[in-house]
Parts: sequence; structure tokens; C-alpha cells
Amino acid sequence: MNMYVSNLGFHVQEEDLKQLFGSFGEVTSAKVIKDRDTGRSRGFGFVEMSSTEQANKAMASLHNKELEGRLMSVSVAKERESRPRTNRW
Repeated sequence: MNMYVSNLGFHVQEEDLKQLFGSFGEVTSAKVIKDRDTGRSRGFGFVEMSSTEQANKAMASLHNKELEGRLMSVSVAKERESRPRTNRW
């Protein structure tokens, strides 16, 4: 199951998410989304777990949990909408 994690502190790294969610089961991937130009975290990311049951436990336990002074939000990730590519100059 793929989860959307938002309101992350800007110093949270992918390894931090793996460790945090890993206490609930196997994390197959963890990604913190970064700004293309600056490389700085955009404050959200995605965590994928192999088991739906473990992911549901992680969501229930970690939603509104404080991490780096911020209450993170954890929910089921929605499928990405396909958008036409734009040329960036």
C-alpha cells in the first residue's frame, strides 16, 4: 500500500521515514519529494509498505504524530493524474 505523508519537517530524510514506518512492518520504498531547483524538501513524501494490514496500523499510529515539531499527516496515496508535459525554460 502506498501512503502520502505530509507536513514533514524540512530536515526529514528518506531514511527517517523508513525507520519510522519500519517499526510497523516491511517498507518497500520511502521517498521525500524535493524541489527541482533547490534540492530542498517540499515537506511531503510517499511511503510504500508490502502489507496493507501493516500500512493501516502505521497510518493509524502515525497520523498526527509529532516529528521535528510538526504534526505529520498520513493517508492513502491517490493515483497520480496524467498531465500534459510542459516545457520549462
